[in-house]
Amino acid sequence: MFGLTFDKLLIIGVLAVFLLGPERLPGYASKLAQLVRTLRDMANGAKTRMRDEMGPEFDDVEWQKLDPRQYDPRRIIRDALLDGPDAAPKPSAPGMATAGVAAAVSAGLPGGRSTAQVVPLATGEVPPYDSEAT
Repeated sequence: MFGLTFDKLLIIGVLAVFLLGPERLPGYASKLAQLVRTLRDMANGAKTRMRDEMGPEFDDVEWQKLDPRQYDPRRIIRDALLDGPDAAPKPSAPGMATAGVAAAVSAGLPGGRSTAQVVPLATGEVPPYDSEAT
């Protein structure tokens, strides 16, 4: 939790004993315990209130999907450009761009739907250059 190991907690405890002294340490320890209890009660109260307001749908929500650590910008962009997460096209050659994304970018159409075809360049052929686009 927060990258704290037993060694680090022990060092923090020893420093607290030296900085606060034996007279004030019990008072601060009880205040810390009270703060932890208050925060835990607030979190449990918020969870109970949310459960009461949402009703039976609270148990149906997949909370794992709402975890911000699951955020993957590449997947979000791919899903936005293509029809769905399973519709990812596979490039036919290592140097060739994917057909859906390249067509969407070149045609300027949302969703990757385009009538333009992606044609691979011949060996040594110079790719087209648009001086107004750059």
